[in-house]
Amino acid sequence: MKNITFLEQKGIDVKSSMDLFGQVEKYNEKLGEFLVGIHTKIKQLITFMQKGDMPNYNACVLSMKNDARFYGFNTLAAMAEEHELKSATGDIYYITEHINDLINETNQAIVLIQEYMNGTDDNVPVETTSSDEYTSDTILVVDDSNIVRNFVKRIFSEQYNVGTAKDGEEALKIIEANKDNGHIKSILLDLNMPKVDGFGVLEYMRSNGILEKIPVSIISGDSSKETIDRAFTYDIVDMVGKPFNDSSIKSVVEKTLMRSEIL
Repeated sequence: MKNITFLEQKGIDVKSSMDLFGQVEKYNEKLGEFLVGIHTKIKQLITFMQKGDMPNYNACVLSMKNDARFYGFNTLAAMAEEHELKSATGDIYYITEHINDLINETNQAIVLIQEYMNGTDDNVPVETTSSDEYTSDTILVVDDSNIVRNFVKRIFSEQYNVGTAKDGEEALKIIEANKDNGHIKSILLDLNMPKVDGFGVLEYMRSNGILEKIPVSIISGDSSKETIDRAFTYDIVDMVGKPFNDSSIKSVVEKTLMRSEIL
Protein backbone atom coordinates (compact mmCIF):
# COMPACT_ATOMS: atom_id res chain seq x y z
CA MET A 1 0.00 0.00 0.00
CA LYS A 2 1.44 3.40 -0.98
CA ASN A 3 1.69 6.32 1.39
CA ILE A 4 -1.51 8.37 1.62
CA THR A 5 0.33 11.34 0.12
CA PHE A 6 0.14 9.50 -3.20
CA LEU A 7 -3.61 10.15 -3.30
CA GLU A 8 -3.25 13.69 -2.00
CA GLN A 9 -0.79 14.47 -4.79
CA LYS A 10 -3.38 13.22 -7.27
CA GLY A 11 -5.90 15.75 -5.94
CA ILE A 12 -7.88 13.43 -3.66
CA ASP A 13 -9.19 15.24 -0.57
CA VAL A 14 -8.14 12.59 1.94
CA LYS A 15 -7.97 15.16 4.74
CA SER A 16 -11.74 15.75 4.71
CA SER A 17 -12.31 11.98 4.76
CA MET A 18 -10.47 11.74 8.06
CA ASP A 19 -13.49 13.41 9.73
CA LEU A 20 -15.37 10.25 8.81
CA PHE A 21 -12.74 7.54 9.21
CA GLY A 22 -10.56 9.06 11.93
CA GLN A 23 -7.48 7.08 10.94
CA VAL A 24 -5.69 6.43 7.67
CA GLU A 25 -5.75 2.72 8.45
CA LYS A 26 -9.56 2.70 8.48
CA TYR A 27 -9.64 4.70 5.25
CA ASN A 28 -7.32 2.20 3.61
CA GLU A 29 -9.31 -0.71 4.98
CA LYS A 30 -12.57 0.53 3.46
CA LEU A 31 -11.19 1.90 0.19
CA GLY A 32 -11.74 -1.46 -1.49
CA GLU A 33 -15.48 -1.13 -0.87
CA PHE A 34 -15.48 2.16 -2.71
CA LEU A 35 -13.59 0.56 -5.59
CA VAL A 36 -16.17 -2.21 -5.91
CA GLY A 37 -19.05 0.21 -5.39
CA ILE A 38 -18.23 2.69 -8.15
CA HIS A 39 -17.37 -0.11 -10.56
CA THR A 40 -20.81 -1.64 -9.98
CA LYS A 41 -22.69 1.67 -10.03
CA ILE A 42 -21.30 2.84 -13.36
CA LYS A 43 -22.59 -0.38 -14.95
CA GLN A 44 -25.99 0.19 -13.36
CA LEU A 45 -26.09 3.78 -14.59
CA ILE A 46 -25.44 2.69 -18.16
CA THR A 47 -28.28 0.17 -17.92
CA PHE A 48 -30.71 2.72 -16.45
CA MET A 49 -29.77 5.28 -19.12
CA GLN A 50 -30.33 2.77 -21.92
CA LYS A 51 -33.78 1.98 -20.50
CA GLY A 52 -34.58 5.67 -20.02
CA ASP A 53 -35.18 4.91 -16.33
CA MET A 54 -34.41 8.32 -14.84
CA PRO A 55 -35.77 7.67 -11.29
CA ASN A 56 -33.42 4.72 -10.77
CA TYR A 57 -30.62 6.56 -12.57
CA ASN A 58 -31.11 9.44 -10.16
CA ALA A 59 -31.02 7.21 -7.08
CA CYS A 60 -27.91 5.40 -8.29
CA VAL A 61 -25.94 8.51 -9.25
CA LEU A 62 -26.86 10.15 -5.93
CA SER A 63 -25.36 7.15 -4.15
CA MET A 64 -22.23 7.42 -6.29
CA LYS A 65 -21.94 11.11 -5.42
CA ASN A 66 -22.16 10.42 -1.69
CA ASP A 67 -19.64 7.57 -1.84
CA ALA A 68 -17.18 9.71 -3.80
CA ARG A 69 -17.46 12.49 -1.21
CA PHE A 70 -16.84 10.02 1.62
CA TYR A 71 -13.46 9.15 0.10
CA GLY A 72 -12.45 12.62 -1.08
CA PHE A 73 -12.94 12.05 -4.82
CA ASN A 74 -14.48 15.48 -5.22
CA THR A 75 -14.22 15.77 -9.00
CA LEU A 76 -16.17 12.56 -9.44
CA ALA A 77 -18.65 13.69 -6.78
CA ALA A 78 -19.24 17.02 -8.54
CA MET A 79 -19.78 15.31 -11.89
CA ALA A 80 -22.17 12.81 -10.32
CA GLU A 81 -24.06 15.66 -8.66
CA GLU A 82 -24.64 17.31 -12.04
CA HIS A 83 -26.03 14.03 -13.37
CA GLU A 84 -28.17 13.78 -10.24
CA LEU A 85 -29.69 17.21 -10.85
CA LYS A 86 -30.30 16.58 -14.54
CA SER A 87 -31.80 13.13 -14.05
CA ALA A 88 -34.12 14.54 -11.36
CA THR A 89 -35.68 16.72 -14.06
CA GLY A 90 -35.76 13.85 -16.58
CA ASP A 91 -33.15 15.48 -18.82
CA ILE A 92 -32.25 12.31 -20.75
CA TYR A 93 -30.53 14.41 -23.43
CA TYR A 94 -27.96 15.74 -20.95
CA ILE A 95 -27.41 12.26 -19.54
CA THR A 96 -26.75 10.65 -22.92
CA GLU A 97 -24.50 13.52 -23.98
CA HIS A 98 -22.38 13.41 -20.81
CA ILE A 99 -22.45 9.78 -19.66
CA ASN A 100 -19.04 9.16 -21.25
CA ASP A 101 -17.53 11.97 -19.17
CA LEU A 102 -18.83 10.29 -16.03
CA ILE A 103 -17.59 6.89 -17.19
CA ASN A 104 -14.12 8.28 -17.92
CA GLU A 105 -13.89 10.01 -14.54
CA THR A 106 -15.03 6.83 -12.79
CA ASN A 107 -12.46 4.77 -14.68
CA GLN A 108 -9.74 7.22 -13.70
CA ALA A 109 -10.76 6.83 -10.05
CA ILE A 110 -10.72 3.03 -10.39
CA VAL A 111 -7.24 3.03 -11.95
CA LEU A 112 -5.97 5.43 -9.28
CA ILE A 113 -7.30 3.30 -6.43
CA GLN A 114 -5.92 0.12 -7.97
CA GLU A 115 -2.52 1.76 -8.34
CA TYR A 116 -2.68 2.95 -4.74
CA MET A 117 -3.56 -0.58 -3.64
CA ASN A 118 -0.71 -1.97 -5.75
CA GLY A 119 -3.09 -3.14 -8.45
CA THR A 120 -4.97 -5.67 -6.35
CA ASP A 121 -8.36 -5.89 -4.75
CA ASP A 122 -7.82 -9.31 -3.16
CA ASN A 123 -8.54 -7.85 0.26
CA VAL A 124 -11.83 -6.20 -0.65
CA PRO A 125 -14.33 -7.34 1.98
CA VAL A 126 -17.40 -9.18 0.77
CA GLU A 127 -20.65 -8.29 2.48
CA THR A 128 -22.48 -11.35 3.69
CA THR A 129 -26.23 -11.78 3.71
CA SER A 130 -28.35 -13.36 6.41
CA SER A 131 -31.83 -14.73 6.93
CA ASP A 132 -34.70 -12.24 6.80
CA GLU A 133 -35.88 -13.23 10.28
CA TYR A 134 -33.74 -12.05 13.18
CA THR A 135 -33.24 -13.83 16.50
CA SER A 136 -31.65 -11.00 18.50
CA ASP A 137 -31.93 -7.22 18.92
CA THR A 138 -31.00 -5.65 15.60
CA ILE A 139 -30.36 -2.27 14.02
CA LEU A 140 -31.47 -2.42 10.39
CA VAL A 141 -29.53 -0.23 7.95
CA VAL A 142 -31.26 0.34 4.62
CA ASP A 143 -29.00 2.02 2.06
CA ASP A 144 -27.88 1.22 -1.47
CA SER A 145 -24.32 2.17 -0.53
CA ASN A 146 -22.30 -0.73 0.87
CA ILE A 147 -19.95 1.89 2.32
CA VAL A 148 -22.70 3.30 4.51
CA ARG A 149 -23.96 -0.14 5.51
CA ASN A 150 -20.52 -1.35 6.53
CA PHE A 151 -19.68 1.95 8.23
CA VAL A 152 -22.65 1.53 10.59
CA LYS A 153 -21.81 -2.15 11.11
CA ARG A 154 -18.28 -1.20 12.15
CA ILE A 155 -19.55 1.23 14.79
CA PHE A 156 -22.28 -0.89 16.35
CA SER A 157 -21.39 -4.53 15.70
CA GLU A 158 -20.01 -5.03 19.24
CA GLN A 159 -23.29 -3.85 20.80
CA TYR A 160 -25.96 -5.00 18.37
CA ASN A 161 -26.62 -7.30 15.53
CA VAL A 162 -26.61 -4.98 12.49
CA GLY A 163 -28.83 -6.12 9.65
CA THR A 164 -28.59 -4.58 6.21
CA ALA A 165 -30.74 -4.11 3.13
CA LYS A 166 -29.44 -2.69 -0.14
CA ASP A 167 -32.77 -1.22 -1.27
CA GLY A 168 -36.33 -0.65 -0.13
CA GLU A 169 -37.63 -3.85 -1.69
CA GLU A 170 -35.23 -5.96 0.37
CA ALA A 171 -35.99 -3.88 3.47
CA LEU A 172 -39.73 -4.53 3.17
CA LYS A 173 -39.14 -8.29 3.15
CA ILE A 174 -37.03 -8.02 6.32
CA ILE A 175 -39.49 -5.70 8.06
CA GLU A 176 -42.41 -7.96 7.22
CA ALA A 177 -40.52 -11.01 8.54
CA ASN A 178 -39.77 -9.29 11.87
CA LYS A 179 -42.75 -6.99 12.42
CA ASP A 180 -44.16 -9.07 15.30
CA ASN A 181 -41.05 -10.45 17.02
CA GLY A 182 -39.68 -7.17 18.40
CA HIS A 183 -36.12 -7.82 17.26
CA ILE A 184 -35.73 -4.75 15.00
CA LYS A 185 -35.00 -2.03 17.53
CA SER A 186 -34.40 0.76 15.05
CA ILE A 187 -34.09 1.41 11.34
CA LEU A 188 -31.69 3.78 9.59
CA LEU A 189 -33.30 4.46 6.23
CA ASP A 190 -31.93 6.09 3.10
CA LEU A 191 -34.48 7.89 0.93
CA ASN A 192 -33.02 7.70 -2.58
CA MET A 193 -32.74 4.04 -3.58
CA PRO A 194 -33.61 1.98 -6.66
CA LYS A 195 -36.61 -0.38 -6.85
CA VAL A 196 -38.44 0.92 -3.73
CA ASP A 197 -37.24 4.21 -2.25
CA GLY A 198 -37.27 5.26 1.39
CA PHE A 199 -40.62 7.00 1.10
CA GLY A 200 -42.11 3.77 -0.21
CA VAL A 201 -40.81 1.98 2.88
CA LEU A 202 -42.18 4.68 5.19
CA GLU A 203 -45.58 4.60 3.51
CA TYR A 204 -45.78 0.82 3.80
CA MET A 205 -44.82 0.94 7.48
CA ARG A 206 -47.34 3.68 8.24
CA SER A 207 -50.17 2.03 6.32
CA ASN A 208 -49.60 -1.27 8.12
CA GLY A 209 -49.16 0.15 11.63
CA ILE A 210 -45.47 -0.85 11.74
CA LEU A 211 -44.09 2.67 12.08
CA GLU A 212 -45.76 2.76 15.51
CA LYS A 213 -43.75 -0.29 16.57
CA ILE A 214 -40.34 0.21 14.94
CA PRO A 215 -38.71 3.67 15.14
CA VAL A 216 -37.07 5.02 12.00
CA SER A 217 -34.45 7.70 11.41
CA ILE A 218 -33.44 8.95 7.99
CA ILE A 219 -29.91 9.02 6.55
CA SER A 220 -29.86 10.92 3.27
CA GLY A 221 -27.68 12.96 0.97
CA ASP A 222 -30.72 15.00 -0.09
CA SER A 223 -30.98 17.97 2.26
CA SER A 224 -33.51 19.98 0.26
CA LYS A 225 -36.32 21.61 2.25
CA GLU A 226 -38.90 19.74 0.18
CA THR A 227 -37.37 16.35 1.06
CA ILE A 228 -36.93 17.20 4.75
CA ASP A 229 -40.50 18.48 5.03
CA ARG A 230 -41.85 15.40 3.30
CA ALA A 231 -39.82 13.06 5.52
CA PHE A 232 -41.22 14.64 8.68
CA THR A 233 -44.78 14.10 7.53
CA TYR A 234 -44.06 10.58 8.75
CA ASP A 235 -43.46 9.85 12.43
CA ILE A 236 -39.68 9.52 12.10
CA VAL A 237 -37.31 10.14 14.98
CA ASP A 238 -34.60 12.20 13.32
CA MET A 239 -32.70 12.85 10.11
CA VAL A 240 -28.94 13.01 9.50
CA GLY A 241 -27.28 14.14 6.29
CA LYS A 242 -24.50 12.49 4.34
CA PRO A 243 -21.61 12.40 4.64
CA PHE A 244 -21.77 11.81 8.40
CA ASN A 245 -19.17 10.89 11.00
CA ASP A 246 -19.05 8.53 13.98
CA SER A 247 -20.49 11.01 16.47
CA SER A 248 -23.43 12.13 14.32
CA ILE A 249 -24.53 8.60 13.43
CA LYS A 250 -24.10 7.43 17.03
CA SER A 251 -26.26 10.31 18.21
CA VAL A 252 -29.12 9.55 15.83
CA VAL A 253 -29.00 5.81 16.58
CA GLU A 254 -29.06 6.40 20.34
CA LYS A 255 -32.03 8.74 19.92
CA THR A 256 -33.82 6.19 17.77
CA LEU A 257 -33.16 3.39 20.26
CA MET A 258 -34.56 5.55 23.05
CA ARG A 259 -37.82 5.81 21.08
CA SER A 260 -37.80 2.01 20.79
CA GLU A 261 -37.70 1.66 24.58
CA ILE A 262 -40.92 3.60 25.05
CA LEU A 263 -42.92 2.05 22.21
